Amino acid sequence: MVLQRGGAAVVTGRASAPVVARVGSRRFTAKTRAGQFTLKLNLPAGGPYTITLEAGKAKLVVKDVLVGDVWICAGQSNMQGVGWLRHADKPMARVRAFYMDDRWAVAKDSIHNMWDSVDEVHALLNGGTRLEKPKYWGVGPAVAFGQEMLRRTGVPQGLLACAHGGTSMAQWSPEKKSEGSKSLYGAMVRRVAKNGGRVAGLIWYQGESDTNAPDVAAVYSEKMRQFVSAVRQDLRSPRLPVALVQIGRYVNQWGGGEFWNSIQDQQRRLPRTIPQLTVVPAVDLPLDDAIHVGGTGLTQLGQRLAEAMHVLRGGKGARPPLAFKRAYVVQDKDSTFGNVVVEFDNVTGKLVSGSRPTGFSLVEREGIFDTVLDGNKVLLRTFLPVPDLQKLRLVYGAGTNPYCNILDQNNRALPVFGPVNIGKPIALTGFAKPRVTSLLPGAGKLEGLTLPVNPTWRVKPFLKDFCDLHDELGAVNGEDKLVYFTCELNVGEPMKLAALLGYDGPVKLWVDGRELFYDPNGTNPGIVDAKQIKFAAAPGKHQVIIALGSNHGKAWGIYLRFQRLDVSPAKLRQNAEAYRLPEIS
Repeated sequence: MVLQRGGAAVVTGRASAPVVARVGSRRFTAKTRAGQFTLKLNLPAGGPYTITLEAGKAKLVVKDVLVGDVWICAGQSNMQGVGWLRHADKPMARVRAFYMDDRWAVAKDSIHNMWDSVDEVHALLNGGTRLEKPKYWGVGPAVAFGQEMLRRTGVPQGLLACAHGGTSMAQWSPEKKSEGSKSLYGAMVRRVAKNGGRVAGLIWYQGESDTNAPDVAAVYSEKMRQFVSAVRQDLRSPRLPVALVQIGRYVNQWGGGEFWNSIQDQQRRLPRTIPQLTVVPAVDLPLDDAIHVGGTGLTQLGQRLAEAMHVLRGGKGARPPLAFKRAYVVQDKDSTFGNVVVEFDNVTGKLVSGSRPTGFSLVEREGIFDTVLDGNKVLLRTFLPVPDLQKLRLVYGAGTNPYCNILDQNNRALPVFGPVNIGKPIALTGFAKPRVTSLLPGAGKLEGLTLPVNPTWRVKPFLKDFCDLHDELGAVNGEDKLVYFTCELNVGEPMKLAALLGYDGPVKLWVDGRELFYDPNGTNPGIVDAKQIKFAAAPGKHQVIIALGSNHGKAWGIYLRFQRLDVSPAKLRQNAEAYRLPEIS
């Protein structure tokens, strides 16, 4: 086995006589009470040691005990390991694993041997039966992590296999600790206690299962803060280091990229609110199926985790993972267009790519036509005017299966991030998905148009930020038509707001029945946030109605979102959790 260095490992048990441990010339005496003993062993890093326990005439000899660093390896399937076994790293004698059958041995994938697991939870999560042993897959990043930590520290490494595929933060909840081996958290704590009660840190790869619903994705950061806090409290290690993998790619035909990217961006920002936590990107790594890192990617991932963890523990010769620093707009030197400069921290050497660098995109519209790498900076050349560009947001790694190929010269990837504002930070809602009326008789330039009386609203499944009615407006052979859009704002406190409206036909906007904006000359193309329409909103619900003239078939639809204008610059520089926004329905 491997015991954690730098303190006393706790051994407990029952004995009818006083218990003494001998390790070479060292002698340790246990405290005994009512037949229960507690023995604290404090040994220097290294080994192997032979530990002899004596209680009266009884003797137990434990051989081949190493002392070094012990790690919790937890999360879901990408930590459990679903890479092909033919890619497994060759074992090293001084890197050991505590397999799921409570057996220590040299670490060789699969270390998550659930088919022999002691803890009931792994069968319960599989419908009450044990998982079958797979023939061809089972490689994860933990073994490569342990081997790289051995190279960096020179001391033995122990891996506690605790992960289970397909599990969510709800299933990892510390509130389930009292369920013991019937819960993931309880089983993890039990495994630590069984091995001396002390560990060097936690490596974690989880988050895919929290991308399935908006209400689940929205609370991921808070769930992670609660989880890390509970682990540190239960292990009596208030600054226990945590190295977390930012979820990678998913070749997905069902969409859901918004929530996938939300989890990735939340993970990127976790170090701001959780001390002694670092995040390692994985978006560039190869897969062995639609969602699981495989091949040499697992060795790379383990090495990245090890370097990141080595930094957290004050090790020399390592740098933190690459991190997004800032993005801002500059005027192009040779044209009237604007460009975006993106800066990154912790770059070793300079940023490089094996081919044309790619991975960046603007959320609201297309515009980037060239990507130039320059040291720790990326220059994104666009065909957009500076004022338009200032209003947009930037993403690296949009969607579930992006192609991202930018690394530093130490083969470390840029993290997925965004959407982030590239102009001055502003308090913005997402784009509205309003309800609409059917096409109505046209009203020309809308001069005398008033609010509709008892309109019939219908749900139109707008798939993008642009509320596109071209399929309907373009099917009436140039006839003049009219359509209304509506949404409600739920305001939790007094706010100064602005409706940010883009449109491509004559338009009017009302809030709570009051006309606030009219443009009889709206025409193609519709531009995001073309007009800022200010109004004050008291707590409660407010109805927004917009009329759009078809412009004889030239109009397609609208963009609509809202900006809060009364948020202080200090709060804007923090993040969206520092202030409230209206809820759109």
